[in-house]
Amino acid sequence: MLSEAPDIVLIGSDNPTTWIIYNHLIQTFGIFPAMIEPPISKKALIKNRIHKLGVFRVISQIAFVTTVRRFLERRDAHRVREICRKEGLEPIAPITTAIIPIESVNSEACREHLRRINPKIIIVNGTRIIKRETLNAVNGTFINTHQGITPMYRGAHGAYWALLMNDRKNCGVTIHKIDEGIDTGDIIEQARIEPTPADSFVTYPFLQTAAALPILAKTISEMNNGTVKTRMAEGKSEIWYHPGFFEYIVNALRGVH
Repeated sequence: MLSEAPDIVLIGSDNPTTWIIYNHLIQTFGIFPAMIEPPISKKALIKNRIHKLGVFRVISQIAFVTTVRRFLERRDAHRVREICRKEGLEPIAPITTAIIPIESVNSEACREHLRRINPKIIIVNGTRIIKRETLNAVNGTFINTHQGITPMYRGAHGAYWALLMNDRKNCGVTIHKIDEGIDTGDIIEQARIEPTPADSFVTYPFLQTAAALPILAKTISEMNNGTVKTRMAEGKSEIWYHPGFFEYIVNALRGVH
């Protein structure tokens, strides 16, 4: 039980999982500010990925996103709606003046908003990597809703890669503190999901977000009351990205969609 309403703000990208989280939390804790950044430009994203992964791998990833992923989004739209109905998820932005558009989580405007609001807890979902200047802008604690079990499945699409590795026990979602690394902060809570044969690459994030909601609300309550506990991420650590076109096709033939 909360002794008082938590002092929180959300920073997220404009996507359905951000709105699912925000809608759930405002129903639980009341209206609070949300700063929303647009997706990173495709040009900047591709340039960054090429630097990390190489040209040919990125070309394969682009082919996957522009063909296979779009096909899956159309094919499995009914399953996404089914999950949202069953779990009570609201993937659309609410109408409220508490939503603040920002250019980037790393912009000076974002930092100015944070200093003005001065929150105790900053909830992050789906943004670009947060730089030190933003992390140090206020004394509040940044926490992330990561769609994967850390440290084994850092980066993107943790559920898909866990299933591909036949590692169902580590197919889930993590709430963790944010540091300057990529999903390397201390772990607060984790939850597992159980995908069905009807699920796929595009539905796993909705199952993960649904699993994250109760543990995120619990984390916020405990942080507000000063009772939250954390643990260091231990064990094998690896960063994952989008699958490539042929990589996905081969894996789909093995039964991992």
